[in-house]
Amino acid sequence: MILDDIRIVLVNTSHSGNIGSAARAMKTMGLSKLYLVDPACEIDSQASALAAGATDVLGNAVIVGTVEEAIADCTLTIGTSARSRTLSWPMVEPRECGEKLVAEAVNGPVALVFGRENSGLTNEELQLCNYHVCIPANPEYSSLNLAMAVQTLSYETRMAFLNQQPKKVEEDDAVYPSSKQTELFYDHLEDTLFKTGFIIKQHPGLVMTKLRRLFNRAHPEDAEMNILRGILTSINKSIPK
Repeated sequence: MILDDIRIVLVNTSHSGNIGSAARAMKTMGLSKLYLVDPACEIDSQASALAAGATDVLGNAVIVGTVEEAIADCTLTIGTSARSRTLSWPMVEPRECGEKLVAEAVNGPVALVFGRENSGLTNEELQLCNYHVCIPANPEYSSLNLAMAVQTLSYETRMAFLNQQPKKVEEDDAVYPSSKQTELFYDHLEDTLFKTGFIIKQHPGLVMTKLRRLFNRAHPEDAEMNILRGILTSINKSIPK
């Protein structure tokens, strides 16, 4: 499965809760491969608590010493960058990031690399990546924590994956009235509106035109049309002769 070849790499994470929350975000979007580069904390009870059922992702996490080790067999690596730097590098938007990861994962492992909570990835680590991705948050308050960033980019990755899947064409079993039946309904409706005084025959205005547009847009089914006709019949019966 394509999603199994997409790995999330967390570099030097300092808070175990962030690892647990990231695992939860990953599993929610169908991702399972978590790599931890030189984590500055243990995978402890707090990580498990915040994983909220994604303890399998935590349990299978691969711990390595460097980013190079984490991405050694990857054919595509995208690094997250929270700000523009003097380092000029190809940038992608989050949606394009997901699309590239899914497209390349067909050929083998790919990686999405997240940096330290306080300082992100170093320039040296960013240079190991094919592309950089930046989440376009509010520039006046760009305060995404690690788990939020993982969730956002995991979501875009999942959406890209789902968009590649064959679309199920749902068969419409509904029966719709013929053009003649629809016209009979409009005649019935107009006659009822005349009888109730809602429309004056001498000055009908655009009421029927607007009602036609309304019902044509709604495209009622045959059974729904019968209900409407039944309502009109009931109204007509209540009108004094």
